[in-house]
Amino acid sequence: MFKSFMIGLILSASVLNADFEYTLTNTNLTISQGSFLPHENKRYLYNYDRFRFDGSFVKDSFFVRCIADGVNYLGDEYTESSSFNYVKSSASDTPFRTQTSFHDYDKGSVYAKLYRLYGGYEDNDKSIIFGVQNIPMGVGRVWTPTNMFNPKNTYALEPDEIFGVLAFSYTQHLDDTSYITLVSSQRAEHSFKYAMRYKTFFEFADFGINLISSDKTTMLGYEIEGDLAETGIELRSEGGYIKSTLQTFSAEKEEEFFQGILGADYGFENGLNVAFESLYSSQKFSDEEIILNLNSDISSDLVPSSLYTAFTLSYSVNIFLDASFLYIESFDNTGFRFISPGLRYTFNDYNVFSMGAMIQKSRSESGFTGDVNRYYLKYVLSF
Repeated sequence: MFKSFMIGLILSASVLNADFEYTLTNTNLTISQGSFLPHENKRYLYNYDRFRFDGSFVKDSFFVRCIADGVNYLGDEYTESSSFNYVKSSASDTPFRTQTSFHDYDKGSVYAKLYRLYGGYEDNDKSIIFGVQNIPMGVGRVWTPTNMFNPKNTYALEPDEIFGVLAFSYTQHLDDTSYITLVSSQRAEHSFKYAMRYKTFFEFADFGINLISSDKTTMLGYEIEGDLAETGIELRSEGGYIKSTLQTFSAEKEEEFFQGILGADYGFENGLNVAFESLYSSQKFSDEEIILNLNSDISSDLVPSSLYTAFTLSYSVNIFLDASFLYIESFDNTGFRFISPGLRYTFNDYNVFSMGAMIQKSRSESGFTGDVNRYYLKYVLSF
């Protein structure tokens, strides 16, 4: 039904105006996954399929974009598990629902969601955007501690597939080398979150200042990115002083801490790219604090370790085959380690095949170490 509706929408819009463009993408993953829950000591094999419509309308300096998905999970053991209840409970932090309820059937579960829907005006001096959108902040490749709108989820199968926020954003270019962005977004409980970002481009580096404020959180942050003395080594750093009110079992408490990253990238002529990145947090958080504050502004900044280091490799074997490797390690008694190798083969502009693994080891406060390793095959068809 969802696919039929989207095809009808495409045909109608195409007839109305030739400035309408769209793409259709079907992403299919077969996944073998261990449970993230201590009481579920088993593995699940299931299939995840996402049919995506991405349409945009442009007229002079005005534009509208809509991205909508139909999602199907196939595998009754997984869709009937406690682990899948977490998937069902995940929702965008918006004042209205952006996805339908899950419809369970014999072997799986299906639902539809509005991934992005925004429009606005853009010219050489300014841009104005309103709707369910992504608010880009930070320069991190693995972690983005200053982004409290759409933080990257490195440990997900698709790290960039993150919920949008309902926001109004205004960007004004002050001159050829600097701009300021103002953001106002409304959360699910109808409170507001505000941000100001100033960024300027020096000869040696790009420098930015970020300020975010909500009813429970304030953050003053920075971001800097530049080339090291024309060596080709790109250095980057971002960080923020964060003050936030967190929920506990008994009452609320206020936390103040600093969190930031320091990273470097270098690309060799043979197609090999190497990157390092470290995440430091002046405050560690317990399992209880993390679970109770999953809906907090700073949920992605609630980490159980003070220091993480990441190492990534990517290599273009040829024009068709790419290889990647990610290694993350913590340096305390959590024993956290994350390893993710991957291969991607591009048949053509319309067909991409990937395979990989996400091997994760960690120790909870109770001493539990679970089998949360994931292995996947991924096929993306675009047309």
